[in-house]
Amino acid sequence: MLELNKTYCLDNLELMKQIPNNHIDLIYCDILYGTGKKFKDYIDLKPIKQVIEEFYIPRLQEMHRVLKDTGTIFLQMDFRIVHWIRCIMDNIFGYNNFVNEIIWSYKNGGASKSSFSKKHDNILFYSKTKQYKYNNIKEKSYVDKSKGYNPYTERFHDDKGDYVLTNPIDVWDIQYINAHDKTNRVGYDTQKPEELLEKIILAGSDEGDIVADFFCGSGTSLVVAKKLGREFIGCDINQRAIEISNERLNK
Repeated sequence: MLELNKTYCLDNLELMKQIPNNHIDLIYCDILYGTGKKFKDYIDLKPIKQVIEEFYIPRLQEMHRVLKDTGTIFLQMDFRIVHWIRCIMDNIFGYNNFVNEIIWSYKNGGASKSSFSKKHDNILFYSKTKQYKYNNIKEKSYVDKSKGYNPYTERFHDDKGDYVLTNPIDVWDIQYINAHDKTNRVGYDTQKPEELLEKIILAGSDEGDIVADFFCGSGTSLVVAKKLGREFIGCDINQRAIEISNERLNK
C-alpha cells in the first residue's frame, strides 16, 4: 500500500492500481481539459470524444473503486468536455449519485468580441453512495442595511461590516490568481487558488481523512489538505509538477 502524505511521479492509472478498495475519503482532480494545446508543463488531450473516453473511463473506474462508500469526488474542467465527463460519471458512479455541478466564476485574461466571455470552470460533484459525507459549511453574507434584513437572523461583525452565515450556493465567485502575483504564483500554468480548494476539502472531509489528487499539478489541493489536518496522496506524471508540489509542501 502507498505511503500517505507523499507525492508520486507516475501515470495516475498505475498509482491507483496500488491503492486498496474503499480507501480514500475525498478525491479532487483538476483534470486535463481537452484543449488540444501544448502547455509549458504538459500536453493536453485533444477535444475528441473517443480520445476523452479512452483516457478517462479506466481512470474514473479506478477512482470509483478506491473511494470509500462514504466518499465524494470533485472533478474540475471547463465547457470543452464537461458534457462527455458527466455521461461517463453517470455510467460509473450512477446518475442518482450526482450531487452538484459547481460553477467557479472568475475574471481573468481578455474579453471575447465574438461571444460572451468564457470565465468559469465546471466542477462535477458525485458521491459513491447515498451515505456520503458532507459538511454543511457556512459562508459570510454581508448585510446591506439599505435593503433590510431579517432581524431574527444572528448577525456577526468583522472589518468589512455586519454579516450573517448562509448555506453556500453552487456558483462560487472566487478570484483567479493574477499572472503577475509574485507572492502567490508558483510558476505553474494551471495553478488554482487555495480558497477554491478550502471549500471543497472542508465540505467533503474531516480532519484525519485521506484526500487524493491524481492530477495534482502545482499541488494546491495537497497544500490545503495539509493545512486543514488531512492526510493526502498526490500524483502527477510531470516531474516539474511534483517538484513544485513538494517545494510548497515542505515550506
